[in-house]
Amino acid sequence: MNSAILNVINKWKNYKELDLELKKELDTLSEEELFDAFYKDLEFGTGGMRGVLGAGTNRMNIYTIRKANYGYAKYILMNKMKEKSVVIAYDCRKNSLLFAKESAKVLASFGIKVYLFDKITPTPELSFAVRYLKATGGIVVTASHNPPKYNGYKIYDERGCQLIPDLAEIVINEISKAPDSFDIKVEEYETYLEKGLIEIVDKSVDTAYLEKVKSISLNDLDKSNFKVVFTSLHGTSAVLGQRLLKEVGYNFIPVKEQMVADANFSTVKSPNPENGEAFTLAIKYAKENDADICIATDPDADRVGLAVKHNGEFILLTGNQTGPILIDYLAKFRKLEKKNVLYNTIVTSDFGAAIAKSHGIDVVSTLTGFKYIGDEARKLEGTDREFFFGYEESYGYVVKDFVRDKDSLQALLICCEVACYYKNQGLDLVDVLESLYKKYGYYQEKLVNINLEGEAGAKQIKKTLDYFRNNIKFDVNGLKCKTKEDYELSKRFTLDKEEKLTLPKSNVLKYILENGSWFVLRPSGTEPKMKIYINVKEETKEKATNLLNLINDKVLEIINNI
Repeated sequence: MNSAILNVINKWKNYKELDLELKKELDTLSEEELFDAFYKDLEFGTGGMRGVLGAGTNRMNIYTIRKANYGYAKYILMNKMKEKSVVIAYDCRKNSLLFAKESAKVLASFGIKVYLFDKITPTPELSFAVRYLKATGGIVVTASHNPPKYNGYKIYDERGCQLIPDLAEIVINEISKAPDSFDIKVEEYETYLEKGLIEIVDKSVDTAYLEKVKSISLNDLDKSNFKVVFTSLHGTSAVLGQRLLKEVGYNFIPVKEQMVADANFSTVKSPNPENGEAFTLAIKYAKENDADICIATDPDADRVGLAVKHNGEFILLTGNQTGPILIDYLAKFRKLEKKNVLYNTIVTSDFGAAIAKSHGIDVVSTLTGFKYIGDEARKLEGTDREFFFGYEESYGYVVKDFVRDKDSLQALLICCEVACYYKNQGLDLVDVLESLYKKYGYYQEKLVNINLEGEAGAKQIKKTLDYFRNNIKFDVNGLKCKTKEDYELSKRFTLDKEEKLTLPKSNVLKYILENGSWFVLRPSGTEPKMKIYINVKEETKEKATNLLNLINDKVLEIINNI
């Protein structure tokens, strides 16, 4: 371990005011654990930061939180809005409330008014509240669906949208100029409360938000023969999700064990609705109560997953399947007064886009991350076009852009409505999906996650991407790669020319084959893993599945031999 790292470790160990819990932890860490905790500063990226809880510069703790908020406070003070204020929300994880209060104290120390939620709150409600309260920005303390040892911190602009890279760079630059974490001094939380610099958000914001969510409904349905099982997976949607379903009149069965806020997510291996195992309890409830559909939201309530009863069994739908079903329904029943725009991402299946285009709806693809969709929605204000729908393959959807982030409460309501609508016609959502495949083609997709933790993992991800970045030659079963899109270089390469890409820079590579099938390599922005997205379209499901497996095997063969 080099001397610079040792000096930082000793500084932490000798800091007299160090948090007692962190001090105890430092005394128990091995040399290897100390190195991982201090070999770098926890990275503040374009979406904020996320990391393992604990002592050290590479960990989530009150000191790294204070430094991040120092930079964000400087950014807020640059805003032209006369009255500077920030709304803060937090999830159910360990130290989320602590970090929310620390954030509030740092901002208040700069004279910035803070509106702090007094309970765990869905991330989309934070996005809504920023504009509703006419604030300058927002913060949510969450690590979404990461394992319990993680927590995180996301920041928003005055439009309720996560900061896009150009704005995040301003914050990052200010963080780089911040004093040492131990030198950022704040007063007691109660002091700022007394001064009026911290104000608790009242329940009227909940009601205003839910009323806007209810406005997305398109049909008044007979709900008497429809049942839904709902689980918040121990997260922030438990109260508002149940309230929404009750007020709208759905017959729902809550998964009681998972309606309890639990930082350890004790009933699941992973609190991620993308993982089928997360539905185990919900499906058990559904079978016992003869329900039609199970809906699960992730801990910070921005993602939602579905399990649909079909021929007596519960089938899990992916984001690339749910999105097209919703798009088809919305296009059929929503009155389009202006030219509408659908937003997806460069790793989202082309399935939903094909449906939207058949209804005369424009399609715009952004980089991965709902901040890009939220920013594009903002650009429609005052134009002759309007927002139609936004979604990602990773189970994030927004129907109306009063929220500039993915919104599981909107998704919860519209998924119930669509499933109930078709139930009244004797169909389930698997039947609907099959009819869409027959009409538009069999789109199939696969997501491969390669976990690569720590410094060695980061090096392996770089090595893999460098290899693919320097190669365009690729073929599968006679299908050649015709295009490589390198979003880090902002270039699109074909065999005989290159073009400029207009999206922001991002360390992402996309290979497109002759028949339109594609795969993408992308390091996760929130977890120590590399993601491989594969998407194909064929005339039959069998052909699509075969091609999907061929591409998967070929890509993994190359990676394993690098």
